[in-house]
Amino acid sequence: MKKLLNSELERKSLEDVKKAQKLPVVLVLDNVRSLNNVGSIFRTADAFLVQSICLCGITACPPHRDIQKTALGATESVDWSYYKETSQAIHELRGKGFQVISIEQVEKSTFLDDFQPDHKQKYAFVFGHEVRGVDQAIVDLSDISIEIPQYGIKHSFNISISAGIVLWDYHLKTRLNKKGAVK
Repeated sequence: MKKLLNSELERKSLEDVKKAQKLPVVLVLDNVRSLNNVGSIFRTADAFLVQSICLCGITACPPHRDIQKTALGATESVDWSYYKETSQAIHELRGKGFQVISIEQVEKSTFLDDFQPDHKQKYAFVFGHEVRGVDQAIVDLSDISIEIPQYGIKHSFNISISAGIVLWDYHLKTRLNKKGAVK
């Protein structure tokens, strides 16, 4: 097995990515404090061709050296917008037909492995503050909450890891048809 060179990966150009069909997914960052997490989420959003990211509250916006350090240029390929209040982003997205899903541990949450996305639905996945999580007011505005199952002694994943898990799960579930074959 030979490790591939970057030139052998056949990556899209920035122009190609901007024109590419995107997942019907928006990531909403509710008061995320770590610039490295923001950058990592941009990079993951680029990898999955996410439609856009909403940066809300105290979440920092590009350009910023610490965001760029982990984003590695993805702030150029992923559309983003800033909202002073997360609720503004939620109301706007809902008005555009998005189902709002908080990624949070709440009463009667849906476990990620039980979540079955509708191929015709647009989704806004909300990720919260590294310590406090998604604000309760935003959970209240959400259509549902999804919880990522965990089996160790810790009670949460890092937010950028959570975003990667949720996007990978969504990607797998929407690529499979009823017979289990990849589309």
